[in-house]
Amino acid sequence: MSREIDEAWVEEAVERYRRIESLQAEFDQAVRAVEVSVRSPDGLVEVMVTAAGAITDVRFLAPVQHRGNAELARSVQAAVTAAADAARWAREKLHTETFGAYRRLAEA
Repeated sequence: MSREIDEAWVEEAVERYRRIESLQAEFDQAVRAVEVSVRSPDGLVEVMVTAAGAITDVRFLAPVQHRGNAELARSVQAAVTAAADAARWAREKLHTETFGAYRRLAEA
């Protein structure tokens, strides 16, 4: 018993695969390019992070000379933690924008 091959279905599947591949490349480029800025709750430290999670800059927005090591460490830790959350948020937002029209395989 031979099966007939639906050429149109195959072409559509190949085109869909190519489009998803192209979108994935765009997404990969965007997560490296998009930057988010966050600050520690006390406003002492600002961290710039890409949606990919790479910290690109750390700035102290106030003098640190009269601050104790523990206080400074808490500020840096809070800013870095916030940066990780911001990167995750930005990545999810970009993913939704890029792939929102495509259903996940589990939903198909």
